[in-house]
Amino acid sequence: MKIATNFTALAVAGLMAGTASAEVLRWSSQGDIVTLDPYAHTESFTSSVLHHIYEPLVRRSKTLAIEPALATEWEIIDPTRWRFTLREGVTFHNGNDFTADDVVASVERMLHPDSRARGNLSAVTGIEKVDDYTVDFLMAGAYPLLLNDLSGIFIMDKEWMEEHDALEPGNIATGKTSYASTNANGTGPFSLDSYAPDVGTVMSVFEGWWDEPEHNLTGIEFRPITSDATRVAALMSGELDMIAPVPLQDIDRLEAAPGFSVEQEPALRLIFLGLNYRDELLGMPGEPNPLLDVNVRKALWHAINHEGLRERVMRGNSRTVGSMVAPPVPGYDEASDVPLEFDPELAKSMLADAGYEDGFSVKLDCPNDRYINDEAICVAVKAMWEQVGLSVDLNTESRATYFPKATNGETDIYMLGWATLPAMDTWSVIRALLATQDDTLGGNNYNGLSDARIDEIAAQVAVELDEETRLSLMAEALQITHDEAYYIPLHQQPVAMALRDGVSVPQFADEYIRLWFSTIEE
Repeated sequence: MKIATNFTALAVAGLMAGTASAEVLRWSSQGDIVTLDPYAHTESFTSSVLHHIYEPLVRRSKTLAIEPALATEWEIIDPTRWRFTLREGVTFHNGNDFTADDVVASVERMLHPDSRARGNLSAVTGIEKVDDYTVDFLMAGAYPLLLNDLSGIFIMDKEWMEEHDALEPGNIATGKTSYASTNANGTGPFSLDSYAPDVGTVMSVFEGWWDEPEHNLTGIEFRPITSDATRVAALMSGELDMIAPVPLQDIDRLEAAPGFSVEQEPALRLIFLGLNYRDELLGMPGEPNPLLDVNVRKALWHAINHEGLRERVMRGNSRTVGSMVAPPVPGYDEASDVPLEFDPELAKSMLADAGYEDGFSVKLDCPNDRYINDEAICVAVKAMWEQVGLSVDLNTESRATYFPKATNGETDIYMLGWATLPAMDTWSVIRALLATQDDTLGGNNYNGLSDARIDEIAAQVAVELDEETRLSLMAEALQITHDEAYYIPLHQQPVAMALRDGVSVPQFADEYIRLWFSTIEE
């Protein structure tokens, strides 16, 4: 099946309306996946799409509970060794058998120093093959969340990687690519037909899938459409079956339109601003970095009108937050979920007391196709900060170029969203965003943040098996982050999808699209 080369024109002209069979689900989002290599990124939207092709040893069920997938059972041999029994009779899309060799090669690929996703297995030191259908994970110490972590680690075909010289991972931050960056071969419910960056991805149902399908799809067509208006028009004209997320300004119209429905609920994802903790800012070369002063950071927080953002930019559909995790996430503590009040005069006074009565210059970088109303949020924040005297150089760009830039620390202040995936635990935030960056921790700590007490907490939480102690430690880390204003939390965004009648797609708080649970009725 060929993909049209211009989906914007396609949506306007309706060139493909009615060309797909009734069981091909056509859907769109505001941006594209960043790669087909599951270890070259840490972006959850990309993982959500790739999950249709690749599978983990354990996965999330319809209730987001952990359940067997490519592994059927597991046991803890001792605190530093977990044994997994693998599912027999599974084949990859190219017909190769799935065995322990594939798991070993995949984990070793994940643990490679060049793997962008290396931190997602921070507690794992190695892996050993026991027999063709048994593997042992070697751990740095006692660790309670291995299954949570493994739910996001996709298994690749060793023979396929060897054939195509792809045993080493790509990395979107460094620009390293391989055959696996644009091709895929998994064990999942759908196989890849074609992939054209910024154009679309086409998949067909894999008839040899080991599991019992709950869907009636024959294929999936995913089309990134940046324009909100064009994406909604494509849905309403019948060219699409689903869009996710729904532009907030169109929710009421779609809910009222005959033949369509909107499903919406709070997501696990929180949106916040990361800050540069290096010696100087890009916006102030050669001068001390103002963001190293906690009172400057708090001044920037006080200068943001969160209620204005919620009402005008998010149209009342977000929840203003002061924390880094959502309430359903283990480790969440209400005490730290308290945003600093909007007080521009206090912000000006705090800046003056810190020696910046006339403000300072800073670069603000944001994606324009990743989070709900991301560009509009940053435009509003820029205006708010300029009201208290800052000079803000705002740059917005596609996720394809934005995330490598942010990952390499090439910004002063940047937007990031975090849904604690795949762990669904506050440990995800501590491990990736708060701990000092090293070979295993701080994988998404792009900004040079380093706090000795948080590092102590990270070391303790990584091996703590007593749940009450774990939760207490994680709450302390969140409170330190709040009190020091290490990040500026903005809001908990909604998750919303719009569907045409006859299309059933379950919605999940982690924002993953799991189309192997979907059906189409005509």
